[in-house]
Amino acid sequence: MPELPRRVFSRAESLKEPAITRWHDHPWIQLSYAIRGVMEVRTMGGRYLAPPHRAILIPAGLQHCVSSEAETEIRSLYIRSEEFPALAGTCQVLEIQPLAHELIRSFSTYAVDYDENGEEGRLVSVLIDQLLAAPNTNLHLPWPADDRLQTICRELNEHPDLPMALSDVAARMGVSEKTVTRLFKKETSLSFRSWRQRLRLLSSLPMLEKRERVTDIALACGYDSTSAFIYAFRSHFGVTPGTFLPAEER
Repeated sequence: MPELPRRVFSRAESLKEPAITRWHDHPWIQLSYAIRGVMEVRTMGGRYLAPPHRAILIPAGLQHCVSSEAETEIRSLYIRSEEFPALAGTCQVLEIQPLAHELIRSFSTYAVDYDENGEEGRLVSVLIDQLLAAPNTNLHLPWPADDRLQTICRELNEHPDLPMALSDVAARMGVSEKTVTRLFKKETSLSFRSWRQRLRLLSSLPMLEKRERVTDIALACGYDSTSAFIYAFRSHFGVTPGTFLPAEER
């Protein structure tokens, strides 16, 4: 499709099995929203995770791939770039408020050639206003460009419970801990400890959405105890694991 037929175009998908797209980009903005399940967008610069009631806003022209868990309900909006003139070249994870949630659900039922000058067009304008005002959440894990760090980060990403310390990373790379600290900060804007903490917390979200036991999630993500996991989760997200998801998702 060389251009969008309307200022906003919608696509609905119901995925029974885990799925991942190829790397690609669009000449327009994409909003990926999981009504049910957890979705992830990867770019060369990081991972962006969207559990229910969060959506990932992807700038035009940005190479990315999208993956999702089994039993995920996705609503994608494709939006002309002029609707978000201030959007930079990186993704954002937005918190979707109840009104925007209902508007997205309704919009996914519109015909492709909906009347932009009628009621449907006015609702689209309200939806755009809601998205422009949506809070940007901290559900992003920056990814290093350095090949040595990438190898270690991939290993931790696949096994977040690995007890890998800064000294272990330094030994693997054959450099000092000070060098690792400086390089990690330069590549991700985070310390190694903070990056690993964020990785573990983001890794817990798909398990929370599946309603797994908090104790099992804590151990799977590398925490020594349930209380340590709950403390870290509340410190980062401002709520406990049990209250993070909307009531209808718990």
